[in-house]
Amino acid sequence: MTPDTSFNSGVVSPVECLKAGWTAIKDRYWLFLGVTLVATLLGGAVPIVLIGPMMCGLYMCLLAKMRREPIEFGLLFKGFDYFVPALVAAAIQIVPVLVLVILGDLIFFAFTFAVMPHDRGESLPLIFWFGLTVFVIFAMIVSLVVHAVFLFAYPLIVDRQLSGWEAIKTSYRAVLKNLGGIVGLIFLNVGLGIVGFLCCFVGVYFVLPVTYAAYAAAYRQVFPETSMNFPPSPPPPPASWAA
Repeated sequence: MTPDTSFNSGVVSPVECLKAGWTAIKDRYWLFLGVTLVATLLGGAVPIVLIGPMMCGLYMCLLAKMRREPIEFGLLFKGFDYFVPALVAAAIQIVPVLVLVILGDLIFFAFTFAVMPHDRGESLPLIFWFGLTVFVIFAMIVSLVVHAVFLFAYPLIVDRQLSGWEAIKTSYRAVLKNLGGIVGLIFLNVGLGIVGFLCCFVGVYFVLPVTYAAYAAAYRQVFPETSMNFPPSPPPPPASWAA
């Protein structure tokens, strides 16, 4: 069966996604807190290798909960069933970012060395602060673009059974058609994370489940449920059984 890659355009409402995400997980919040922490910590330990399967498993849990299916912690590790496409998606996402980060750091260090005053007691020139501001803005823009473009890649792998490359291409097309709402949702979640960070630093971990649930809700707004999301019905019993 050919995967269904159709999607809705202009349907992402940031506030509604946040509400829908919270509504979906609030009765199992502590389970999702544990699932999210394990997924992000293990995925971050070996980024290219583990982040893909962990994110796939996390979205499997979230989408199953939205379908009102029973979930358990072990479902997170079912993401390894999609190891190859998840690995491809993670590599395509992370490797270019690493290259850009390394190049950006080299350019910034060279720039800093060039403008740094050589006499002790001399203050940093204004151009240094200008360059630092440009560097920070550039890093933020790159982070936002990458985050937005790949937002739906992992749920597409588990929900539509797409390959890593096809998931990225489909995510890119869907994001462009819902760009305003998705950017708004990202900023809303960033603001939520800042509030969590200000609450004794560890608060940021407590908002992570809501953040990912909001992204899952946005995904479902863009990619509605289809018949392929559900297991096929069992065949009817033989006619002789009715006798």
